Amino acid sequence: MFQSGARINISDGNSPERIVTVTGPTESIFMAFALMTRKLEEDMLGTLSGGALVNKPPVTLRLVVPASQCGSLIGKSGNKIKELRETTGATVQVAGDLLPNSTERAVTISGAPDAIVQCMRQICIVMLESPPKGATIPYRPKTTPSAPVIFAGGQAYTIQGNYAIPNPDLTKLHQLAMQHTPYTPMNQAASGFNTGADASNQISTHEISIPNDLIGSIIGKQGSKINEIRQMSGAQIKIGGPTEGSTDRQVTITGSPANISLAQYLINARLTSEVSGMASM
Repeated sequence: MFQSGARINISDGNSPERIVTVTGPTESIFMAFALMTRKLEEDMLGTLSGGALVNKPPVTLRLVVPASQCGSLIGKSGNKIKELRETTGATVQVAGDLLPNSTERAVTISGAPDAIVQCMRQICIVMLESPPKGATIPYRPKTTPSAPVIFAGGQAYTIQGNYAIPNPDLTKLHQLAMQHTPYTPMNQAASGFNTGADASNQISTHEISIPNDLIGSIIGKQGSKINEIRQMSGAQIKIGGPTEGSTDRQVTITGSPANISLAQYLINARLTSEVSGMASM
């Protein structure tokens, strides 16, 4: 990769996925991606059985892009992503869901190496014209199974055995949530918990309404999304059943102010992701 002049950084290898970060001048980045895609194609062909190939299989790259920039890649009514596909010949897909523990989404590009490089060039242009909005929580592949999360003193910790390990990514997400999703306690006494401790440790209950047609995006397949939100926020979350004559479902969130604010932030992120995906269809 020294031929490109770009700086290449590869994340730790103790997980199923690794993140390759490419930085430098625009042309250096394009050259680096050209070298990478051709190397990937060579390795892929080398693993196939012997004999002449009539058609080369496509190379696939998965980009990690801030969710706030994905709307620009999709374009109004999907016009921009359609243009990317038609002008470059590459297949482009923008994931509707946020990557775990982050505010980023996956953009998958598949095709011949030249098509991928041309597509990358167009995507870079769009991203330079539409910088990310707000703070970005970067995606980092998991290296260990999900662990319980607690919040104390404004910091997030994951529980591993008998130890509480500081988690800077969740701490940053928690701080962002506290800034952008303030909540109003609805029933302090409802929990039956009051030790006279600091307000940040008191248990409260908060309710929000979510349209019936969007509740599925919060629940996820077999409850995967709501369980992820519970795990990350540390809050208890209950989704009420449908009510006759109502187009909304009630969601009850119970926990400390930090837990509730983080749960609200994650729910809002899921809803924003779902609405953006629907708008691009």
